[in-house]
Amino acid sequence: MECRAGSLSAGFSRFMTWPVCVRTRTGRKRAGSYYVYVIECDNSSYYIGQTLDIEKRWEEHITGNAAKWTKLYKPVKIIHYEELNSREKAVKRESDLKTGFGRKWIKREIAAGRNNEYFLGQDEPQIASRFAPQLETLVKGMFNPATLLDLVRNFIVFEKSKKEDTKTGIIHVETEKKLAAYHQYYAVNKAVENTLKAASSGGNRKGGVVWHTQGSGKSISMVFYTGKLVLSLNNPTVVVITDRNDLDDQLFDTFASSKQLLRQEPIQARDREHLKELLKVASGGIVFTTIQKFLPDAGKAEYDQLSDRTNIVVIADEAHRTQYGFEAKMLDEKDKVTKEVIGKRIAYGFAKYMRDALPNATYIGFTGTPIENTDVNTPAVFGQYVDIYDIAQSVADGATVKIYYESRLAKVNLDEEGRRLIEEFDKELEEDEEITDKQRARAKWAKLEAIVGNQQRVENLAKDIVTHFEQRQAVFDGKGMIVAMSRRIAVDLYNEIIKLRPEWHNDDLTKGVIKVVMTASSADGPVMQKQHTTKAQRKTLSDRMKDPADPMKLVIVRDMWLTGFDVPCLHTLYVDKPMRGHTLMQAIARVNRIFKDKPGGLVVDYLGIASDLKKALAFYSDSGGKGDPAETQEKAVAMLIEKIEVVRQLFFEESKTMKAIMVAEPAAYYGDYPGTGFNYKRFFSALPKEKLSIILQAEEHILGLEDGKNRFIREVTLLSQAFVLSIPHEKALAVKDEVAFFQAVKARLVKFAGGGTGRSDVDIETAIKQIIDEALSSDRVIDIFDAAGVKKPEISILSEDFLLEIKGMNHQNLALELLKKILNDEIRTRSKTNLVRGKALLEMLETAIKKYNNGLLTTAEVIQFLVDEVAKKIREHDEREKKLNLSTEELAFYDALAENKSAVEVLGDEKLRIIAIEVAEKVKANATIDWTIRESARAKLMVLVKRTLTKYGYPPDMQQKAIDTVLKQAELLAGHFAGGNV
Repeated sequence: MECRAGSLSAGFSRFMTWPVCVRTRTGRKRAGSYYVYVIECDNSSYYIGQTLDIEKRWEEHITGNAAKWTKLYKPVKIIHYEELNSREKAVKRESDLKTGFGRKWIKREIAAGRNNEYFLGQDEPQIASRFAPQLETLVKGMFNPATLLDLVRNFIVFEKSKKEDTKTGIIHVETEKKLAAYHQYYAVNKAVENTLKAASSGGNRKGGVVWHTQGSGKSISMVFYTGKLVLSLNNPTVVVITDRNDLDDQLFDTFASSKQLLRQEPIQARDREHLKELLKVASGGIVFTTIQKFLPDAGKAEYDQLSDRTNIVVIADEAHRTQYGFEAKMLDEKDKVTKEVIGKRIAYGFAKYMRDALPNATYIGFTGTPIENTDVNTPAVFGQYVDIYDIAQSVADGATVKIYYESRLAKVNLDEEGRRLIEEFDKELEEDEEITDKQRARAKWAKLEAIVGNQQRVENLAKDIVTHFEQRQAVFDGKGMIVAMSRRIAVDLYNEIIKLRPEWHNDDLTKGVIKVVMTASSADGPVMQKQHTTKAQRKTLSDRMKDPADPMKLVIVRDMWLTGFDVPCLHTLYVDKPMRGHTLMQAIARVNRIFKDKPGGLVVDYLGIASDLKKALAFYSDSGGKGDPAETQEKAVAMLIEKIEVVRQLFFEESKTMKAIMVAEPAAYYGDYPGTGFNYKRFFSALPKEKLSIILQAEEHILGLEDGKNRFIREVTLLSQAFVLSIPHEKALAVKDEVAFFQAVKARLVKFAGGGTGRSDVDIETAIKQIIDEALSSDRVIDIFDAAGVKKPEISILSEDFLLEIKGMNHQNLALELLKKILNDEIRTRSKTNLVRGKALLEMLETAIKKYNNGLLTTAEVIQFLVDEVAKKIREHDEREKKLNLSTEELAFYDALAENKSAVEVLGDEKLRIIAIEVAEKVKANATIDWTIRESARAKLMVLVKRTLTKYGYPPDMQQKAIDTVLKQAELLAGHFAGGNV
């Protein structure tokens, strides 16, 4: 059996979930072809109980008897679990498993049911107690056979996306693997079950409504739902409906990139005729359309029936919209040329027309906001809620971040004459009986637009946004979106902003910091038409906005991109447009996406939407949702004040290093602090050359506290998050220098942490990088040796002189951190080429640090051990390479063979040296590019190594272990060896 997919992970997933063609042969003659499933996903009981002889089962199934035939390879296991003590190790292990699945995973029998005592049935609670261990929840909730097999088959997608390098023009295709979260898994299964019931004989054709808060993966849930429904409902036709073209495109792209799970290619209806053609098929198909295409032909009150099949499912995105109604309305019939009213006609809601076209279809809705109490249409079309996933649970799960609200109302100065004219205009509107309610509403909107778009107000608005956004960018590099009331205001605001920042403007679509996303016609005039964008141009701008590294940082919109537009790095939304209800909640949710260590999103209100937010919250809570759509920025400021006080208190605690510092430093070191405190405030008045010394002293103080390093890093991280959310509040600006100092100390503590990548900590550094740069100027820490007060060695980092210098440092805690960092880096460098030696050295280092952490060794003792033992072993290893006259690769194979001490005693160093050279030559000569995943190539290499060991009399009792170690070592050097082979 062979997997021929382009993407390794996607191919492996397909291999496990799709039927695989198995061919049996008699001699050279083909006997027949059969299709089998590697994993029987529909029968979880198949994997529970005794270990099964899977090979025998397959043989009997395919041939009908127990005759011998070509051996099948099967996956060892679906889930691989290991405990690793660093992110770096976990990432590397994952990479190894992916690149080696052809050898490591498709090899032996399935060991089924051996750990079934850890699994629960499907009826366990969906949300575990917060007091339960996370690993236990994972094992019990996800790893029972039925759930696991369901996840493997129906809840994994591989999304492909194209990214073009704007400098080179090269297009890269990236594949991203996505696994359903628990809320998606349970909601989709409930929705499928409800749909099957509704579509059955006697069913009510109402599949229900899935309400999952914005940003929690609603679009992907719709993909999972469709993929599972395709297998459950006798090859159904699925119709996906949105109410805007841009939303139709966005959702279609999501489905189109998940073809493997859907097992077919979705199609987008071009127009009404194309839609009719697509829906007249006998079965199957996934069709995308806007709801407006269900309008009947001119002069007709009903839509033509397209199909009376019962296995048609209509999925409505944002199901609460007012368009999904049945009610009749009396509308004017106008002449096409003169536009004069020539009569009346009856029109209905789109729900009625959809029922005309597909009378027996089942309808299900997905929404990011709840159904309003006054909305009778949505339940009438779709039914009641199937599943709810609200803001509170989404934030608690880390699926979204909190949204904070800041009011910055832009004042409009109207003179007395202006006020009088507006009052007169209002009075005329009310008294004119010939004006309809619709005309009054338009007139009121036009008046408001004129006030909001006042030239002086727009100028003030531009200045405030530029200042505010630059302050936000200084503490967290991300993106912002401005929502304008009209296209005219959007263009005027853009022009005012680029007056203030000319360098932000660029006529080139692929360049510039700020853009306007809108459409315009020739009737709008040249100024507005200049900002017109086509569908293709908006796609380019969308890709730029979604790329965190792209220089485009700000976008001005009116209606576009306020729903269904995901930009995780978007952290600030500037609202200068009246909005309410669903529209408001969907708009503010643009900033709630998870991105790196983004602590939250900020909504800045320039028009007084606070009362509308409260109303939105009221109906949100009445619908059963928990959690505020937006919290005031004052809460973030309160958190900032609380956390900065916690960090300050750490400098008042007594440190173990106090006496040593008092000897080495003047009494002013502690200033007027209580006897045991550390006066860090000297930093703000110190000369530039003294600042680095104060940071070093502060670090030494923290390292001398009980669990000081971890406590300090944790609290400063929380402080930084609150600071990002609070800026540019005046209380945040007042403490920015203190935050910068604390962050600088934390940056050093993180930098000296050995093992792992420290990603989450390092990412926070970027959150306030400009504040630190401003506070520390050119004195910021760049080189770890200069920072530690140690001269960087010119020859060897592990020379005896250099190590003695570290041992003699006054700040012993700092010396230990530096030494751990140096040794860890040196060992990891060697581990990339020498498996055995790297593992042994790393174990020595980790054992010593563990003893130190457990209090079995003092700081001085562990430094002594690291210098005298670990560093010495590293130097000895480097000297052996010269002594044995071996290359780096040959020495790696020598160590692999010499791991067997009896082999060293029997053969001696010289013979092992000769074997290592010959093994290295054979591995290099036979290591083609794909040898690590081709079983035949591996088998050939294994035979060559075994013959070489036998030839020189390597002890047979240890040969297999030696061969395994040699092959693992060869894998480590695979890229280097395969470079010259094909």
